[in-house]
Amino acid sequence: MLSGQYSLANTIAFTERKRQRTVFKRIVNYLKTLFKVKAENAMDPEIEIEQAIEEARKQDRQLRNQAAKVIAHREQLESRIEKAADQAGEAREMAKQALLRAERATAEGDSAGTEKWTNTASSLAMKLQASEGNLESLKSQYEIAVAQADEANKAVQGNAMRVQELAAKRMQLVGQIQQAKMQEEVNKAVESMSGALETDAPSLERVEDKIQARLANAKAKAEVAQSTPEGAEAELRDAVSLAKADDTLAELRAELGLN
Repeated sequence: MLSGQYSLANTIAFTERKRQRTVFKRIVNYLKTLFKVKAENAMDPEIEIEQAIEEARKQDRQLRNQAAKVIAHREQLESRIEKAADQAGEAREMAKQALLRAERATAEGDSAGTEKWTNTASSLAMKLQASEGNLESLKSQYEIAVAQADEANKAVQGNAMRVQELAAKRMQLVGQIQQAKMQEEVNKAVESMSGALETDAPSLERVEDKIQARLANAKAKAEVAQSTPEGAEAELRDAVSLAKADDTLAELRAELGLN
């Protein structure tokens, strides 16, 4: 019974550890992706262009160095082939001469001379065979070297064209980047102007509201003043003044005979 409980506990613990590892792995992958996205967004496009061009130039230098080594190997093989051909030709001519001398010694009955020149001819024949074998091997190597040199030259030319294309593309992209930066600055300026107008300068509606409020307040005060005893006295005083003014005008008209 205890053994079964222990086995179940181990299974549960193992499952929990596995789940925790899975969760931790997901978190790590998420953080990696998040960091990568933020890093890419933070990269300056102009710097990225320069990095691409610098990498192409670095590759161009490496290709040129490799191509130079391949071409140098081809040149060395050409020199060795020429030397091997001379050696083979010399061995062939000397073998011929040895055979002629062996033939002459035989005709003269000189057995020692015949043996000497025959052995010499045999030795030269083996040298000739070795030289011709070496020459054929060098020719095979030379064919491979020529093909490799052609491929190296093509690789150099192709990468050089890529460098030129990147340089031309750089001019275009840098121009676009500068235009984008200028447009962003203009947008910021427009936004700041709009914000300043909205927050600092009073609107016409607010000014009009203030004027209307002051007029309403003034009218209200006048109305209140009229409803007080002081206001009534003032109104009466104004009425008396107007009546006196009318009487004065009537007297003046009478004096002038304007009635």
